[in-house]
Amino acid sequence: MLSGGFFLCFCCLDCVSIPFFHKDRLHNQEDYLLGCIKGKSFKKTCPKDYPTKHNPTNQNSNICPSYFRWIHEDLKPWKEKGITKDMLEKAKKTANFKLVIVKGKVYVEKYRKSIQTRDFFTLWGILQILRLYPGKLPDLELMFDCEDKPVVPLDKFHGPNAKPPPLFRYCSDQWSLDIVFPDWSFWGWAETNIKPWENTLKDIKEGNKKTNWKDRVPYAYWKGNPYVSPTRQNLLQCNVTLENDWNTLLYIQDWVQESNQGYKKSSLGDQCTHRYKIYIEGWAWSVSEKYILACDSMTLFVRSNYHDFFIRGMVPLQHYWPIRDNSKCTSLKFAVEWGNNHTHKAQEIGEAGSKFIQEDLDMNNVYNYMFHLLNEYAKLLMFKPTIPRGAVEFCPEKLLSCTNGNKRMFMEESMVKVPSDSNPCTIPPPYDPLSLQEFLERKANSTKQVEIWEDEYWQIKEGAIV
Repeated sequence: MLSGGFFLCFCCLDCVSIPFFHKDRLHNQEDYLLGCIKGKSFKKTCPKDYPTKHNPTNQNSNICPSYFRWIHEDLKPWKEKGITKDMLEKAKKTANFKLVIVKGKVYVEKYRKSIQTRDFFTLWGILQILRLYPGKLPDLELMFDCEDKPVVPLDKFHGPNAKPPPLFRYCSDQWSLDIVFPDWSFWGWAETNIKPWENTLKDIKEGNKKTNWKDRVPYAYWKGNPYVSPTRQNLLQCNVTLENDWNTLLYIQDWVQESNQGYKKSSLGDQCTHRYKIYIEGWAWSVSEKYILACDSMTLFVRSNYHDFFIRGMVPLQHYWPIRDNSKCTSLKFAVEWGNNHTHKAQEIGEAGSKFIQEDLDMNNVYNYMFHLLNEYAKLLMFKPTIPRGAVEFCPEKLLSCTNGNKRMFMEESMVKVPSDSNPCTIPPPYDPLSLQEFLERKANSTKQVEIWEDEYWQIKEGAIV
């Protein structure tokens, strides 16, 4: 038994006891919701003696990272008039599930299947907040869409009478009102054998130590699936050929082949061997973003239409190097040329981005972001959250009792073992309009400066050729 009332036993599927919730109901729907192995009986119920109060011995609370301020911005459309039950139900149109928290217990009503196990690991992550900070989250109801692209258009919900549906998802863009939430891969991506973020980050940190920055390959590296978007297919045109050397080394990731070969060539800790790494969005944003930025390499960030919850706190020329999306090859070549001629500064940018990811995006801050987002969201609800008739109670026991393989392994690795010994960090106040404008202008000006340098470089190059 560990402090805080958590019992752990992983020796078999039926011995797990981690105090949480209530009775079985709707047996068939539970099997559907949890995706249990076909033919396996569903036995586990949720315990009733889970801790309901958070009593940390350390009462001090640090200020959260500055990107937490975007929580206020994401919830601003509902700040004045709040969120009604009708507004929430309109978000059901594309949602994969409704999440309800009542008196510290989690209930889920599922509407449609998600891609792979996104919904499963997202719910697993939410359960961990309740284990980290028992009794601290208020009652709430929310809708969650596990697909990639935002679906709540800003232009349809503006003006004093606007009633946008509040919909949580993994990314958004400047034209949408979707509420951004940490993605499922922080607790593991079973289908690609990528471990939970805490252990993956440890692997990347060890990988960073293997090769001194100046001894790394002086090219820009990218490895991924180019077939998910036109912009990635366009990137492949920048690969090195006999005719052109764009200072890039680009590789296609074949996940089927990797799976058949036991994922021997896809370890993220072994991919920090180049001075520069390229980030480019996929169908929408890409979960690869945090892995790339953590590598100490200077990240060459191809202009993206989408943002996740943390990237808005990062600044061009401080944490990464911006790359044009409409002339990738020339932009990438200049970036590498500049970096190889300014190795100290390039290393500094790479390590600053890595420091941001390793410290401001450690799992403790991921949980703190989730906590504050849900807490601030709950304050906006204009109705009393209630348990839907068809909802099923969720707890770690149920999810663990119907999983095996790397899915179960990742859940065990990422499970919060004991409540936090301190309170959540203190969320910083909202941006005032002037401060937000200045911050956005700073980012835009940094990108513009890079583009001026780039244009000058190519003008000189072309002049020399003539």
